[in-house]
Amino acid sequence: MKIMANEYEPKVVMKIIREWTEKTQTEFGNDLGFSKMTIQGYERGMRRYTFDTLVKIANAYGLTITIEKR
Repeated sequence: MKIMANEYEPKVVMKIIREWTEKTQTEFGNDLGFSKMTIQGYERGMRRYTFDTLVKIANAYGLTITIEKR
């Protein structure tokens, strides 16, 4: 699957990634060393994640982050 992340709000991108893993917020957080509350904060847009966090998630789940010039 592929998404154009810049077409979504960051909170939606995080939720899409978690749903691709078929994990609950608790399981997803545990896999990454985060609490369920942290994941909820990302998905609700109440907490902002860093690019480092995104890379950590990509590495943990075998995802690719691509930046492409239009």
